[in-house]
Amino acid sequence: MQDTRHTGSAIKVEAIWKIFGDREEEALEAIRHSHLSKDQVLERFDCVVAIADVNLNIRAGEIFCVMGLSGSGKSTLVRHINRLLEPSSGRIEVGGKDVMAMDAAELRQFRNEHVAMVFQSFGLMPHRSIRENVALPLEIRGTGKTRRWDAADRVIEMVKLDGWQDKYPHELSGGMQQRVGLARALVADPNILLMDEPFSALDPLIRRELQDEFMALSAKMQKTTVFITHDLDEAIRIGHRIAIMKDGRMIQVDTPEKIITNPADDYVAAFVAGISRLKVVFAHTVMIPLEVYIQNEGPVPANAPRVHEESTLGELIDIAISTEDPIVVTSGGEEIGIVTRTALLNGIRGG
Repeated sequence: MQDTRHTGSAIKVEAIWKIFGDREEEALEAIRHSHLSKDQVLERFDCVVAIADVNLNIRAGEIFCVMGLSGSGKSTLVRHINRLLEPSSGRIEVGGKDVMAMDAAELRQFRNEHVAMVFQSFGLMPHRSIRENVALPLEIRGTGKTRRWDAADRVIEMVKLDGWQDKYPHELSGGMQQRVGLARALVADPNILLMDEPFSALDPLIRRELQDEFMALSAKMQKTTVFITHDLDEAIRIGHRIAIMKDGRMIQVDTPEKIITNPADDYVAAFVAGISRLKVVFAHTVMIPLEVYIQNEGPVPANAPRVHEESTLGELIDIAISTEDPIVVTSGGEEIGIVTRTALLNGIRGG
């Protein structure tokens, strides 16, 4: 999933450290002066380094996926954005406001109006109807019953649960309950969505269906989303950018295409080794620049097929099956490059 429209900053994370343990300040001081490893910190101070000097700039409106193995720090990181966890050191800015400087009242308002969280566990109240569960954030805010129920009904329809308003959670499937959780997050119209492995407990078919629906909602509502997942296929499918974590550190932050075609190190390369490139790598990456092709091969055939620069390898393969001509790549109506069969095969192979 590639999108270059998101430029303004929504979330800034600057030099965040999170160390769990009674001697966190001593441990952090020792790390900075003696460059201790995670294991050394545990041995000397009985402290666990969960987040290590993380810096992020998340753009307004993008789906930003954070992924890594269990214990990598991804869930710990996302809980700092709404200050469910306090960092040992560092600065967090959301919408231009310093989250760490907020007092208790400001923090409550921030959580209630500007940021919402969706967990893997649905967290629905069994004694409340679906409408009442969805409307809960507005009830906490003090919104009148008519207004909050109207708002709940609107988002219930958006997540395709219209007609289920008066049912109770036990009457819904797991996928439907997760839709309720998403509706509850959306009803207060927050600027930021924090989603911690929201679909991981669902079976593959329901999971893919919810991914599709979430991407459609995201495109429509333009919410900034931080999406935690351990599933690289999911991250590549829905994320505009992906951050890969290991041992509390950011190893690489990039588009899905660049992470697959240009991994930062062996760890990332091993992480992405089994991922199909067909829907992730684009024509502009595998093409030969137009002037180079003309210089070496001569004029482009007049009837050669044309594709946009963000056509995928899969789409290029479909075209190459039906023609012997090279494929012309365009951008903004101008011809910028050529994809030959050799270039296409190299792109598929990873060359």
